[in-house]
Amino acid sequence: MIPHLITSSGDPVLELEQRILEAQPAIERWFRLEWMEHTPPFYSSVDLRNAGFKLAPVDTNLYPGGFNNLSPEMMPLAVQAAMAAIEKICPEAKNLLVIPENHTRNSFYLENVHTLMRIFRQAGLNVRLGSLDETVTEPMHLKLPSGGELVVEPLIRNKLRLGLKDFDPCTILLNNDLSGGIPPILQGLHEQYLLPPLHAGWAVRRKSKHFHAYDDVAKKFAKLIGVDPWMLNPYF
Repeated sequence: MIPHLITSSGDPVLELEQRILEAQPAIERWFRLEWMEHTPPFYSSVDLRNAGFKLAPVDTNLYPGGFNNLSPEMMPLAVQAAMAAIEKICPEAKNLLVIPENHTRNSFYLENVHTLMRIFRQAGLNVRLGSLDETVTEPMHLKLPSGGELVVEPLIRNKLRLGLKDFDPCTILLNNDLSGGIPPILQGLHEQYLLPPLHAGWAVRRKSKHFHAYDDVAKKFAKLIGVDPWMLNPYF
């Protein structure tokens, strides 16, 4: 099961969109070959700007939000993707610790976290939330506008492992971009999988380097579908 590009407008399809639609099998094959050569991020989202005649990314998020915007029809695909991604990294995975952003009063973001946890639970994992906020010293219950609830718990560091009270995860998923720096509690976790890796945070990563690398990718992809790279490049 793969997502399909569906046009809802009755207007004539623009040239770039038509090229993408016609090249879809080649595009899927291109991605498959690239993922064999380069390790893809565990999860990500891309902010696009679409002018019709030009379609370009302006930001790539390695700690994506917006999972609550997925349609019900997309949820089975999201669960399938989560299962495949986890099994590839940690086939014996059972417990997953999610570390969200600290702005825990943002209801839209919290709904995103709630949906993310639901995806991994449907993938067969025990999922709990741990906070990097040192002021969180006991479980905090957060009511959501949708009627759901999140329980955010204080993190516990035990030598080379990180977890919660009575919860020892084999995998830790960051949904926190670490823009304020890498906290000591996350360093030296050599016995657990930490996703994404710490060097993916904004304390280390630079957008200028990202778009320098994207420039090469855009040229290769443009050649694949037969368009000018300008149509795919924001040229920061």
